[in-house]
Amino acid sequence: MSKNSNARRSFIEKLSKGVALSSIALSGPSGFAINLVGMVKDKQKALKIGIIGAENSHTKGFGQIFNIDKKFPGVEVKYVWGETEEFAIDAMQHGGIPNMVKDPKEMMGKIDALIVDHRDGKYHLEAATPFVKAGIPTFIDKPFSTDLQEAKAFLAMARKVGTPVTSYSSIAHSYETDSIKSKVDKIDDINQIVRIGPYGITSEYGGAFFYGAHMIQPLTDLFGEDVKKVRVTNNDEGKNGAHIVFENGMLASLVFSTKKYEWRTFVETDQGLTEMTPDVLTKDISKADSDMVEMFKTGKEPRSHQSILNGVAILAAIQKSVDSDQWVEVEKITV
Repeated sequence: MSKNSNARRSFIEKLSKGVALSSIALSGPSGFAINLVGMVKDKQKALKIGIIGAENSHTKGFGQIFNIDKKFPGVEVKYVWGETEEFAIDAMQHGGIPNMVKDPKEMMGKIDALIVDHRDGKYHLEAATPFVKAGIPTFIDKPFSTDLQEAKAFLAMARKVGTPVTSYSSIAHSYETDSIKSKVDKIDDINQIVRIGPYGITSEYGGAFFYGAHMIQPLTDLFGEDVKKVRVTNNDEGKNGAHIVFENGMLASLVFSTKKYEWRTFVETDQGLTEMTPDVLTKDISKADSDMVEMFKTGKEPRSHQSILNGVAILAAIQKSVDSDQWVEVEKITV
């Protein structure tokens, strides 16, 4: 029996508390994971989360949400692995996380769901793989990956084993963006788009991938994912903006702000330039967190694999343009 099979069996035995393996219905592509999650919900008081990665401030933020503020009763972050012991201890202290592991695989069989939260996305999928193969629902923080081919292979594997996974920008996956989308859908004559936001495309944590999801995913959620090509623009002080051309000819100009931490989106129509702002107020529990927990409990993925890969493909093209200072075609993905 393979090592992965042993891990999966151990995980099932831990969660089922005596429920026979034959009772798990593999009726669909995510049947394995959904049934495991259902067993967790029925048989255990708390849904236990493990987090891989503590360098990112998001990790202690998750601890604050689940363990301290208890926004989701019955859901707790129980384990954390940090890139350094200091990172892990800091997350534990500020996020109320009770346990630190020296090796992420120590969490196997002890958790019901996983969050992968490295600052550099190149580490995400390797860290998530053994847990996804073991049937553990997994949220991967942005960026999902810095390698498009790796991203394709990983999601194909997740579909094959039937484990729900997702990844998204919390800026895009929000009630505010949904509100703006409802307005955009009523406008027929959009010619150009201007999006402004912080985006350090030469970041040591993955270059254009590091903050790219916050800039690009809201754009594609609002205006569509059919992006044809991209080009990063320069001034004497380095990269400072980009242009995106959609398949329908619509142009988006990206301004990489350095003075203020905010995202703003404008559209040009026959009536002139209009800023797109949401009508809803920020809610106590975010859509990003709510949908992540819902996936952990039910197996329902809040974002399609196609959309995740489209986002990675656009960021990959932006990175190529950073390197080449040329227009770059966005690779077309079919799932």
